[in-house]
Amino acid sequence: MTKSMLLDTSKCIGCRACQVACKQWNQLPAEKTVFTGEYENPPHFSPVTWTKISFNEYEEDGHLHWFFSKHGCMHCTDAACMKVCPAGAIYRTDYGTVAIDTNKCIGCNYCVANCTYNVMGFDQVAHVARKCTFCLDRISNGLIPACVKTCPTGALAYGDRADMVRKAEQRLVKLKEAGNEGANIYGLDELDGLGVIYILEDRPSKYGLLENPRVSTAAHIWSYIFKPVRVLVVAAMAFALWFNRKESKGENLPK
Repeated sequence: MTKSMLLDTSKCIGCRACQVACKQWNQLPAEKTVFTGEYENPPHFSPVTWTKISFNEYEEDGHLHWFFSKHGCMHCTDAACMKVCPAGAIYRTDYGTVAIDTNKCIGCNYCVANCTYNVMGFDQVAHVARKCTFCLDRISNGLIPACVKTCPTGALAYGDRADMVRKAEQRLVKLKEAGNEGANIYGLDELDGLGVIYILEDRPSKYGLLENPRVSTAAHIWSYIFKPVRVLVVAAMAFALWFNRKESKGENLPK
């Protein structure tokens, strides 16, 4: 059964509780950051930061407006990371989410470079890609994602995709009845459907979201032309990595 997360930005207060919950549940360490003049912190995703709140500030009609939204892996149906992974380490789970098998990851970094939403990080120590897992360990045991569990305002919801879509449509009607004609739903059709569905009160760009996301041409080329010879590519890369390790250790190589 395909699962989805629903984020109602009209209820998000930018408290970052979801960021903290993600760190705690996944045992991700804190990382040093610096103040850049913006409230958004940390400013970028990394191997140890999989979820963060986007702070978007706009001045309109002499008034300051904040647009908060939770960002992380979108678990796209048309996922660029899956298309370019030469080792088959990135796969779709039984819940419709996108996951990384770190045992298969060869550290090529193609997924990070091609991620449509730039929400992946590369672990330079372990040489593997890392990102939001949709709390696969929790949902596979009947629990809800940690970020959803901790949200104090009810801005986050989790369940069967059909139920989340229905809930989003009902909420959209209420927002428009309240006078917010610019309200819209994001994630229904983008990249053939996202695992994270947003209820927005304004244009997606005001929340730091891509208006018209597309998988890059390079990713498509890799998928259609080069991926069929994936086994040979992986074997060659594995040999190259082995060769480099041997050489760096000064060991004798076969002649």
